[in-house]
This record gives sequence, structure tokens and C-alpha cells, in this order.
Amino acid sequence: MPKLPRLNAKEAQKLLLTAGFVLIRSQGSHRIYQKATIKVVIPFHGGKTLHPKIVRQVIDVIETKNE
Repeated sequence: MPKLPRLNAKEAQKLLLTAGFVLIRSQGSHRIYQKATIKVVIPFHGGKTLHPKIVRQVIDVIETKNE
């Protein structure tokens, strides 16, 4: 299995918006994106690298919606 890319919140946001997700709301430092019935929460914490589990979640939802 190839390694996951290291993404920060802005890069993840760009990937989601390109894949057709829409920002539905923001609560504190977290932003919630939705496309159809799938929701993704991205924490925005000052340019820090996202946890690999969150990166995996972003990649998985983008891949499943493109199939």
C-alpha cells in the first residue's frame, strides 16, 4: 500500500471542493463539507498537518464518489 500524502487543512479543502463537496457549516475550528449524503469534517488548526486517519477519510470519499 502506498504511503498517504501529507496534507494540511487547506489542501484537503481544495481536494474536497474540486470533487464537488460543499461547505455546509463551520463550528469553531472545524469545517463540515457535504456531497449527497456524505459528510466530512476537516479540522483547521493553523496550518498543521492533518492526522493520517483524516487524510485517508478524505481520499476514500473522493474515490468512492468518482467511481
